[in-house]
Order: sequence, then structure tokens, then C-alpha cells
Amino acid sequence: MDDIPTPLPAVPIRFMDRFRAFIRARQLAYRTEKTYCLWVRDFIRFHGARHPEAMGAEEVNAWLSHLANNRNVSVNTQKTALNAVVFMYHQFLGRELGKLQFTNTTQARRLPTVFSHDEAMAVLSYMQGTHKLLASLMYGSGLRVMEATRLRVQDVDFSEQCLFVRETKGDKWRRSLLPTSVTEGLRNQVEFALALHRQDLDDGFGEVYLPNALSKKYPNAARSPAWQYVFPAHRLSVDPRSGVRRRHHIGEQQVRRSVNAAIRDAGIRKKASCHTFRHSFATNLLKSGTDIRSIQELLGHNDISTTQIYTHVIGSHQRGISSPLDP
Repeated sequence: MDDIPTPLPAVPIRFMDRFRAFIRARQLAYRTEKTYCLWVRDFIRFHGARHPEAMGAEEVNAWLSHLANNRNVSVNTQKTALNAVVFMYHQFLGRELGKLQFTNTTQARRLPTVFSHDEAMAVLSYMQGTHKLLASLMYGSGLRVMEATRLRVQDVDFSEQCLFVRETKGDKWRRSLLPTSVTEGLRNQVEFALALHRQDLDDGFGEVYLPNALSKKYPNAARSPAWQYVFPAHRLSVDPRSGVRRRHHIGEQQVRRSVNAAIRDAGIRKKASCHTFRHSFATNLLKSGTDIRSIQELLGHNDISTTQIYTHVIGSHQRGISSPLDP
């Protein structure tokens, strides 16, 4: 249940509690909250636990330069750390840092690893059951592993052959494809989830976690079929934050281990993971002639430049370019 926000004091006093409350008031995703808090703590610890209000641009520059020079973080990691402290100072503390001058990391942005279609299907052939269905959605719909495991019954639209992906990275919503080849398996999975829900209701349980304050706005929604997870956990568990015993969704780590084992069994010698399916979804759509704007919408990217990286993944020979050494 690591995707459920931790409770905060009714009147936050400690700095980090107040910072968390400020983030939640702005409806940022919980993963964003955890990431920002992680980097803000790192910034504070680097400067000997000094209070952020007693520091400024000079300390931020020193910390960011340390990340580049001594910890050799990637470009994106340094950007994330920068975003966290800038958000803290500009939004939370209401202080301008001015123009920052720090050492930029020299570690270049890497091209994503992708599967060919044959490789993706080979990995799927070594999987079975629920984990195979989840991996099929990652490849066939371009879902992140967290998005696949968090799907709810109301997110699956069989009549329109699509999936609604909610509460994603950046708290954005989008609509994606529902592959025809997995429709029957997904129907069966939904029926299983609803049958399990009915059993839980009979046993006096049947609640699921609802984001934000929906449980207060809609008191009965947590027990309604529409809000149930498509991929429920095998057993009930006690939410350590609220003490409520409920059924959560299947754990992301289980799926990651299953995918990693299938990649190994398929004999694929690439640095691949669950996210490789998402990269492969985009790349193979691009190869088939799908326009870049449509792919951007399906992936939920804000900036087209993020999607354009897949144009660099496609091999030169696939764009009609051949080596002068070849006849």
C-alpha cells in the first residue's frame, strides 16, 4: 500500500509535515509528493540539517553541483532535484531564488531500450495468468506498471474498446487503446474481480481505497463495483494509515519480478524491464506510421519533445538509410 498517502497531523507543525500538507492542498500526485520530500530532505541533510528558511541560492547551487560532480546523477535526476527545491522556495516559502548558477551534470540522456515485436511476444510467451495480462496491457496499451495494476472496473470501456487511465504521473488523465487480443481475458478478469468483491461484501468487508477526499464526498463509493480494482490482491490487508481492513490492488513488485524472469527465460540480453513494454508500444506505433501527436496523446506526454525521443530509437535502416559498406 505504498501508493496511499500517509496521514498528517490535524495542525502540521514540523517543516516536512507542513510541506506535505501544502503539496496535497495543490492536488499533486502522491508520487510527486514523495519525490519532492525525498530531495528536500537530501538538500537539508547536505547542509547539516540547516533550516531551508536560513538558506538560499548559494546553498542550492552548492547542492546541485554536488549532485553532478560527486554523485554523478543523470540529467533528469538533477532536473527533478532542482524542481523539488524550486517548488519549495517559490511556492511553499514564497521566496525567489533568482538566477541559479550550478554545475550541470555531464551524463547524457540515454535512448530508451525497446523490444522488437517478436521480442515482446517472446517475453509474453514465458508469462501466464494475471501477470501476462498486465504485461500485455503495458505493451498493447502503453501503460506504466503502476497504471496497469491500479485499473478500476469503471476504467475499462469494452463498448468503445478503450481504457481510461486516471491518477497517472502528474495526476493527468488520458484514454488509451484496448487491444482486441486481450478483450476476452480482461472481461474474465473483471468478472473475477467482481465475484471476489461480492464475496468480500458477504464477509463484511468489500471496501477499496479512494483517492483524495472521495470517500467523504461519496460514502458508499468504496463498496461499489465500479471502484473495485480489476487486479485485486490475493488477500485482504490492514491499511496501516487508517486501520481499515480492505482489498488493495496487486503489488507492482510482483509484476516486475515476473516480467524480469520472463525476459531472462526468453534469452533477451537487453537492459529491459516493465517500462520497456511502454517504450516498445510507442516505437512500434511509430514504425507502423502512427503520427507523433497521436502517440503523445496515448502516452500522456505534456511536451512533444518527450515523445520525439522515439524517433531516435528507430534504426537508420528502417528509414531507408543503408551503410556504404553494404551493396
